[in-house]
Amino acid sequence: MNQNIKRRLPEWLKRPLPAGDSFNNTSSIIEKLGLETICTNANCPNKGQCWSRGTATVLILGNTCTRNCKFCSVAKGTPLQPDKQEPQKIAELAKQLKLKYLVITSVTRDDLPDGGAEQFRDVIDTVRKENKDIKIELLVPDFKHCQDEALEILSGALPFVFGHNIETVPRLYKTARSGADYQTSLKLLENVKKLWPDTPTKSSIMLGLGETDDEIKQVLTDLRSVDCDRVAIGQYLKPSKDSLEVVEYIHPEKFDFWADFAKQLGFKWVMSSPFTRSSYYAED
Repeated sequence: MNQNIKRRLPEWLKRPLPAGDSFNNTSSIIEKLGLETICTNANCPNKGQCWSRGTATVLILGNTCTRNCKFCSVAKGTPLQPDKQEPQKIAELAKQLKLKYLVITSVTRDDLPDGGAEQFRDVIDTVRKENKDIKIELLVPDFKHCQDEALEILSGALPFVFGHNIETVPRLYKTARSGADYQTSLKLLENVKKLWPDTPTKSSIMLGLGETDDEIKQVLTDLRSVDCDRVAIGQYLKPSKDSLEVVEYIHPEKFDFWADFAKQLGFKWVMSSPFTRSSYYAED
């Protein structure tokens, strides 16, 4: 199918612009603390809804990625060194927003020997010092060149939900996720489960990039084969003018089908809808 065709947004994917006191309060706190969020950097369609609920997914290790995935709008280039004040800033964010559940993600940092694992650990430790009852979910890159080292570093910061997104089907990696490797991502989720059997693992897949039903079924089956516990299935939406075009808008009823299929495979937590993202209502 022609990737250059611009498709009209269906009614089920239209949302009002964000507004309201709670949204503005969340926005103000994030801005004053000088923090990055995936909500803004990835142009997430759920930003208005989540910020209006007083929650946001923090983006650590800067806002510049070392990879150039064509589904993503995060800036690509040479990142700055990790901000040593970032853990304390995020702890303050959690405190001011009175968060009970915090999702922490990052850009991919292939330039760092540990892939950024130490910064994840330091953020978790610092947040917990001031918010001892908070629950934490990680959404990490693939730690392509340092999986063993990264997991050893993170082992000191348990417990948490460990998330790593598979993103799309293997055939589309070269198009959508250059620099990544499907088996490397599966191996990361598998290694986490072997190291920490009690740690819930989570992944996410986008639909609408040209994948087939059989390919989706295989990805979900592969995730269960490495004991992945949770899965999020959502519609790919073009986040920037330079990103991949949408090949297909998937009807909400088809997302219900995939939810049923995933549950039959044995996933313990399933969210499947056009607006589902990996951190969307993660606290549920």
